[in-house]
Amino acid sequence: MTESSFICDTVESLKLFAEQIALHPSIENANIQLMGELGAGKSTFTRYLLQSLGVMGTIKSPTYAVVEEYLVKKRQAELRIWHFDFYRFNDPSEWEEAGFRDIFMSTGLKISEWPQKAAGYIPDPDLVIDFEFTEKEDSRLIKLKALTQIGQKLFTK
Repeated sequence: MTESSFICDTVESLKLFAEQIALHPSIENANIQLMGELGAGKSTFTRYLLQSLGVMGTIKSPTYAVVEEYLVKKRQAELRIWHFDFYRFNDPSEWEEAGFRDIFMSTGLKISEWPQKAAGYIPDPDLVIDFEFTEKEDSRLIKLKALTQIGQKLFTK
């Protein structure tokens, strides 16, 4: 396990961080969990990451739908992306009942906000990104924790 942290002091620096993560080929089969309080930047980061990967059009938070799926054409292949938001889960077993096991076992990028709401069901991530408020309004402390080789590859710049 590798850990690091840094400060994103502007929205532009958060966008650049998302673009760096998107450059790694390992992103195409990664399981990324996003942690942090409401308004800390999880959805904003995800929007920038998806745009960097080629998702066009409106990228909405799946707070009510729980999951949004995207398909990006990459040269001769396709990249499947699932963006989950488990904020509204009242019981972790809702993850199993929703049939998400098959998605997490398939090839593609999985991004989960509020993964602790599906604790005990959701698979261990490759990379955990924790967003914390700082004293400066637009600034965030970003903590990275790579738990697998895929996460380690995404972690390195």
